[in-house]
Amino acid sequence: MTTHPHESVTFGEAPLAIEDILALSQRHARPLLQADAEYRERIARGARFLDTLLHKEGVIYGVTTGYGDSCVVAVPLKHVEALPRHLYTFHGCGLGQLLDAPATRAVLAARLRSLSHGMSGVRLELLERLRDFLAHDILPLIPEEGSVGASGDLTPLSYVAAALSGERDVMYQGVRRSSADVHRELGWQPLVLRPKEALALMNGTAVMTGLACLAYARADYLLHLATRITALNVIALQGNPEHFDERLFAAKPHPGQNQVAAWLRQDLALDAPAAPLHRLQDRYSLRCAPHVLGVLADSLGWLRSFIETELNSANDNPIIDGDAERVLHGGHFYGGHIAFAMDSLKTLVANVADLLDRQLALLVDTRYNHGLPSNLSGAQADRAMLNHGFKAVQIGASAWTAEALKQTMPASVFSRSTECHNQDKVSMGTIAARDALRVLQLTEQVAAATLLAANQGVWLRGRQAVTAPLPPALAQMHQALLADFAPVIEDRALEHELRLCLTRIGERHWRLHA
Repeated sequence: MTTHPHESVTFGEAPLAIEDILALSQRHARPLLQADAEYRERIARGARFLDTLLHKEGVIYGVTTGYGDSCVVAVPLKHVEALPRHLYTFHGCGLGQLLDAPATRAVLAARLRSLSHGMSGVRLELLERLRDFLAHDILPLIPEEGSVGASGDLTPLSYVAAALSGERDVMYQGVRRSSADVHRELGWQPLVLRPKEALALMNGTAVMTGLACLAYARADYLLHLATRITALNVIALQGNPEHFDERLFAAKPHPGQNQVAAWLRQDLALDAPAAPLHRLQDRYSLRCAPHVLGVLADSLGWLRSFIETELNSANDNPIIDGDAERVLHGGHFYGGHIAFAMDSLKTLVANVADLLDRQLALLVDTRYNHGLPSNLSGAQADRAMLNHGFKAVQIGASAWTAEALKQTMPASVFSRSTECHNQDKVSMGTIAARDALRVLQLTEQVAAATLLAANQGVWLRGRQAVTAPLPPALAQMHQALLADFAPVIEDRALEHELRLCLTRIGERHWRLHA
């Protein structure tokens, strides 16, 4: 995926939105740094102020002292320059899978946004190099495990600090390379991090916040997709569309819940003449879909607020106020807001998995699917006994749903006392964000399975003698799906098609609701 040069995101005094981080993570925008002289001077003032304190032999945490519990250990001025390298070196102990490319870009963008506040005491050159890493797509290889979410994402962000310094490995042009080699190839000098710069890079919430931005965007699309799947299933199961009546929802006016009901009315074209009703009340997974999905819809606003406030904050320690010439020691590296947002999001999303799994269970069961073939098989009658259609897909969706539900235990309540009881209450925000992404992955798998099954159900319903035409939005979606996924007549392995459907979901391939 190549950068679109006409679209850009500027790091500086103006706040950024989740969509800016998403655009950078997907290489849909190029990063810029605010370039006016007044802003550049403001950044420089913070770095100069730190230098004056060094000359005065001021005591500054992480600059003239050791780190964490070692803050009581004074570091002589002759060793101050060596301290940043030691910080990122001893934190080079991450394990687990490496963050993928979009996640790594999101992390770089989140860290650059925080440092571009001008409250961290770093040089303009450091901001420019972070921007250049994003612009040239030089991606530090960051293990995803090893952060407790306070004192920030120290271990994973040490891989960013080391890469900027020409150490450890990066991914560049699709190849794993040493950072030193990439610097040489581009004619760059690796940075020699100044006092406070390694701490400024590492002692913050960039990993959990970058991941949270990606999780939010995926959950937002999933909300629309689950609504569209529900509409398809109302058709496939011959459901009662009056469950989504506007006057009904006016009686319980949660805005997001009402929005989901409105999308369903739009998808089902309920302003058209209604078909005869087949039953008074559908099962809850259809009838209560706006109430389930509406909780996610109503939560997106405060989730965005938590994530974007964290994104647009200076979240390292100490804070360097170059204008007032003050060093402010605090705990802004604590990721509690992201931890709570991600713990909440994974529960909201797992409920979407549970809803779609229940709809799929109705589709395959002749006791509840109102005249569709067993397991949605499209086989002719003389071969029906051999074919099992979506039977195994429903089993798989049940497994993915169970795993998603199991992942909803909140990470934030598992705080651990670490680092000689200096970090004695920590956020676990990065683990919560990783959990949320895993629940999203599992729920997207359930959505892919239910979407293909719903489309099969709509196709099967269309073969029946008396069938009303599909509403326009659903007819368009049905045809688009049939172009990629042929109806299942004789049994075939569906793994490839499920994976293709997941790719389409990741690409936000289908235009859904305005």
